[in-house]
Amino acid sequence: MSLKLSIITMAIVVAGTAHSSVSAQDQPSANLESAKSRTQQLMGGIAPKLADLTDDVLYADIWERPELSKRDRSLVTVSALIALNRPDQLRSHLIRARDNGLTEAELVETITHMAFYSGWPSAVSAVAIAKDVFAEN
Repeated sequence: MSLKLSIITMAIVVAGTAHSSVSAQDQPSANLESAKSRTQQLMGGIAPKLADLTDDVLYADIWERPELSKRDRSLVTVSALIALNRPDQLRSHLIRARDNGLTEAELVETITHMAFYSGWPSAVSAVAIAKDVFAEN
């Protein structure tokens, strides 16, 4: 799956079934909420500028630049997240990395390689996250 398709998929979130008590004038508001990106839903209410920068600069610009493939960008990002021991972000980027063409074996090899550069605890944490992600997908 391409990154562009991944971003579009992330941006489309089902708002849930509408209740019969919702008036017609309330419908556009509900539609706007469901059209928000995942980033906007997670942090837009408290950090709207950070959410905008994430959507508009990081994903719509940086990830779309042609100088690196999305596969390579995923490999770099996963490596950085392992090195920085950022488990919350690592989970979603392991999923994205697989969508961008990295295999489970390549991701496990990346974790193993990073153990020697970022430390054993970071690699052990990354393995636990990878195990969960691979089991889910």
